[in-house]
Amino acid sequence: MLELKNLCVSAQSEGGKTEILKNISLQVESGKFLVVTGPNGGGKTTLARTIMGIMPAESGEIVLDGTDLTDLDITARAKAGVSYAFQQPPRFKGMKVKDLLEIAAGKALRLDESCAFLTQVGLCASDYIARDVDGSLSGGEVKRIEIATILARGSKLMIFDEPEAGIDLWSFARLTETFRQLHARGDVTIIIISHQERIIRLADEVLLIAGGQIRDRGPADKILPMILSDTVVGCNMLDQEAGRC
Repeated sequence: MLELKNLCVSAQSEGGKTEILKNISLQVESGKFLVVTGPNGGGKTTLARTIMGIMPAESGEIVLDGTDLTDLDITARAKAGVSYAFQQPPRFKGMKVKDLLEIAAGKALRLDESCAFLTQVGLCASDYIARDVDGSLSGGEVKRIEIATILARGSKLMIFDEPEAGIDLWSFARLTETFRQLHARGDVTIIIISHQERIIRLADEVLLIAGGQIRDRGPADKILPMILSDTVVGCNMLDQEAGRC
């Protein structure tokens, strides 16, 4: 189980300290599929990065299966079973796709094993397995390769930040099927930040975050009408504290 207890994150700016996350408390049972959604600037990515250790928490606790991650660095959290896929993945000049997959897996992979991870994210394995992860790849291609590394890693908590970004419709359909199959295994906790209805409907629960706070939580049928309601009304309800309306 993932437990967040009174998690607070702030950032310093010219105008002083800005609160990004405000006393977030949350429990996600092992094996569950949670989608985090809400307006831009509401704190979704900050929440994901704080769980991974990329951004420090000002206060609060992060506990995974009884292990306190709060003061651990990124490497230690990865060893404890947390993986994270960025909105904009890094590139690695001079590194082959197969090498990156093996680093993620922590072991040598047979060719068919490496190809299987690429196929799951909608890439023709024979076209990519020997390519460099550099500027010759499009943003969408790098995104899918990164997701393949998360699958190769096999962590018990997988966090994906807008995995649909920059991906074509065919690959997106393949990717949603991959998430569905991954969840069906029952041994992985999945957290996805997304605005896509198709991904939202795959989730066991949807978490609505705005203004750095949890505004609601429940099944997709409960949360989606709130998201799809009149934009102005939704903004007034959810963003007034952030001053965006």
